[in-house]
Amino acid sequence: MQRTYFGTDGIRGTVGVAPITPDFVLRLAHAVGRVLKRNEARPTVLIGKDTRISGYMLESAMESGFNSAGVDVVLLGPLPTPGVAYLTRAQRADLGVVISASHNPFADNGIKFFSAQGSKLSDEWEREVEAMLEQEPAWVDSAHLGKSRRLTDAAGRYIEFCKNAFPADLTLKGLKLVVDAAHGAAYQVAPTVLRELGAHVSTIGCAPDGMNINKDVGATHPQALVDAVRAAQADYGIALDGDADRLQVVDGQGRLYNGDELLYLLVQKRRLQGQKVAGVVGTLMTNMAVELALRAQGIPFVRAKVGDRYVLEELEKRGWILGGEGSGHLLALDRHSTGDGVISALSVLAACVRAGRSLAQLMVDLTLFPQVLLNVRIAAGYDWQHNAHGQELVRAVEAELGDTGRVLVRASGTEPLLRLMVEARDPSQAQACAERLGAAFAP
Repeated sequence: MQRTYFGTDGIRGTVGVAPITPDFVLRLAHAVGRVLKRNEARPTVLIGKDTRISGYMLESAMESGFNSAGVDVVLLGPLPTPGVAYLTRAQRADLGVVISASHNPFADNGIKFFSAQGSKLSDEWEREVEAMLEQEPAWVDSAHLGKSRRLTDAAGRYIEFCKNAFPADLTLKGLKLVVDAAHGAAYQVAPTVLRELGAHVSTIGCAPDGMNINKDVGATHPQALVDAVRAAQADYGIALDGDADRLQVVDGQGRLYNGDELLYLLVQKRRLQGQKVAGVVGTLMTNMAVELALRAQGIPFVRAKVGDRYVLEELEKRGWILGGEGSGHLLALDRHSTGDGVISALSVLAACVRAGRSLAQLMVDLTLFPQVLLNVRIAAGYDWQHNAHGQELVRAVEAELGDTGRVLVRASGTEPLLRLMVEARDPSQAQACAERLGAAFAP
């Protein structure tokens, strides 16, 4: 059974357009509640959200849907996605729900779920929910309705969790930082964590109004942070996305470090501390230079499908700890059960502080291969995999690049886009090949 509603990272779309409508979200919560009740007579669900104005509407609909199935609800308010994952585990809840469209503009929103262990749920669980959606609702009677309450100190609990992830023998005193929370869920949490660990913190992207989330700021628009770090003469800048599970870092020279580079740094941090790294999981998009550098150090590297949930699945299957994506989703399973932008930032800063070296100095032995990324907008139902001309050109480009580059063509899991990536040692060759492929696959 193919999934109708769930994509790479939950259910996502434009608010007011199916399925991101209050009536569907109510039915979705009701269906999820019924699935939960197969294993628990009185389940408890935590609901958090980012700062989008539509979050209020969807939160109310979701609360009603769960209550109508006899499920209790704990409302967390605005909180980073990894904060919801943490509290789901800490509160011994049966499920965590995040109302967020992550890095998308404010007009979009979405729903994603976490298990009782604080990890992303499987494709099989999502198919089970979709099958339940096809059934008629089974409203419980008044005596068995779920109840709702609000956890008023949710943010404070998560702040302490983040701080405890930073080494107790280190401090951020003396560091001047700029935090860009993308006007999203970490707008209060991230600056507070860093200040309480001793850093001098200034902010951009920390004034949400319900409609400015991710607008020209955050991990997907890092130029604003580059400019702010230079203007403030800061040591580092920390860029998160709307739900704070992604991280990009800027150093004092205005140099941007993406998720591939930060993943490599986290590996080197552990090696410098004498820890054995059993292996690392990246994705189909991870820069080839990272793979080659890790293999040269005797560290196995494997690629999962794009999406942090698939990185997690591969890590769990192999019993490994470290993985991530170039977008800034970084996983360290001995620190958290899911990607966490704030905790990842603390790990990067801890590596610099402990070594007494700058980020640039720690990364001197890694130079990424040039990558050209193109998004080709496609219509619903467009069968790009059977585009004979496009597939023939992919094979031709792969033969041209040989072992000095890669080609990747994939459909986005969250938007009607075909994503093309060409990686090569020669940037002009990568650009030319990507443009040829883009023209071939355009519908």
